[in-house]
Amino acid sequence: MTALSIRNLQKAFGGLRVTNNVTLEIAPGERRLIIGPNGAGKTTLFNLITGELTPDDGSISLFGTEMKSMASRKRTHLGLSRTYQIITLFPRDTLLRNVMLSLLGLHPLRWNPLARFDAQHHFVDKAREALDKVGLAHLASRPLSETSYGERRRVEIAMALAQNPKVLLLDEPYAGLSIDERSDIQKLIAGIPRDVTIVMIEHNMDVALDFAERISVLHFGEVIVEGTRAEVVANPRTREVYLGE
Repeated sequence: MTALSIRNLQKAFGGLRVTNNVTLEIAPGERRLIIGPNGAGKTTLFNLITGELTPDDGSISLFGTEMKSMASRKRTHLGLSRTYQIITLFPRDTLLRNVMLSLLGLHPLRWNPLARFDAQHHFVDKAREALDKVGLAHLASRPLSETSYGERRRVEIAMALAQNPKVLLLDEPYAGLSIDERSDIQKLIAGIPRDVTIVMIEHNMDVALDFAERISVLHFGEVIVEGTRAEVVANPRTREVYLGE
């Protein structure tokens, strides 16, 4: 059984086809890298997988469960989690509360307006555990606005990990980071256990190559090359459309 199976996925906005018969088979525990130039359709693909966009055709399944018509929140319950290219956090709240809010989305308590969220000790414990995984437990009570950009990237990963994902989608986790911050995130991602399958989008191939076991190259919404790192780097089409040669 595959962890994430995408078959003949299609999406168009008007006359512009942004996802064109994309097929991906990603094995449990795999580290898959999706690369391509700006405008290749990488983030659109993630939005289709998570349910933020509805495909025109094709199928998406997680460990054998079809998700094409499933609401986003139900996909999260199945074990799908993601980060975003543009950080979407709550700057006035603490790191701990940001992670707790990610847990609330999976809990019936979100429908209870009278419940005291901060009094839910199991939320607090799980949020602290997630922050500890990304090396930020000592900053749990700090407002997000008083942290560095790299620390906010780690908070976003903590929020995703707190949901106990089976498949984790990382949308350009290195974007905007300094060299030192990038190194921290690389170590963090490398330390995620193998029971979590990871699919990463990155436009900077040099940054992400060490991560990948298999690479899929997108161009104008199509998978044009797929294979191991050596196979993809050596393929003339990769150099043509991605490296500009």
